[in-house]
Amino acid sequence: MCGRFTLVISLEELIRYYDIDSSALDALAPRYNIAPTQQVPALIDDGRGRRLGTLRWGLVPVWANDERIGSRMINARSETAAAKSAFREALARRRCLIPADGFYEWQKTDAGKQPMRIVRKGGGLLGLAGLYEVWRAPDGRKVPTCTILTTAANNLMAPIHDRMPVVIPEPQTARWLDRTLRDPAELTALMQPLPSEELEAYPVDRAVGNVANDEPRLIEPRGPKR
Repeated sequence: MCGRFTLVISLEELIRYYDIDSSALDALAPRYNIAPTQQVPALIDDGRGRRLGTLRWGLVPVWANDERIGSRMINARSETAAAKSAFREALARRRCLIPADGFYEWQKTDAGKQPMRIVRKGGGLLGLAGLYEVWRAPDGRKVPTCTILTTAANNLMAPIHDRMPVVIPEPQTARWLDRTLRDPAELTALMQPLPSEELEAYPVDRAVGNVANDEPRLIEPRGPKR
């Protein structure tokens, strides 16, 4: 699964990296412990260009009666998303990219669960594959929400957790965001585990387990990298 991630680069860097045409964000504060139900930056392509905005993490299907269902839909399994009523239409028509520069996962050890931060080897962004919906509340509010797709763990991740977020390779960003792409085989090909050699992992402070903590010390290594 993917339950926490980080994004500490500036808005200007993000706009340059993804060649974004417009942004609903005026600034982007460093975030060291992004958690479900929070607002997260997300990139979409509306057919006229790439736009950056925010979505609430935890997808609320259009047919839902209560927006609280979103807290149970922070992830969608890539292997079954096309068959699930909550995700089917979004996978076909409403894909997004959620920028991150690392994500956390908890590894079981004899001393308890050890949080690990997984990053791109050598640094850089990870474009997490997401789906989004805009739910309309009974009072007329529009609630834009999203989920992060997951896939089977690669060799680096397997000792830590059996799942990992789908990371879209930078050259495939345009295809992932292309609303005209509906071919299930091509979508499946995009939702594969990122090769282990592109990532590295290291232990971090257990304080990351508390969503109230959001500070630079959370991403500092507490042991060797793998």
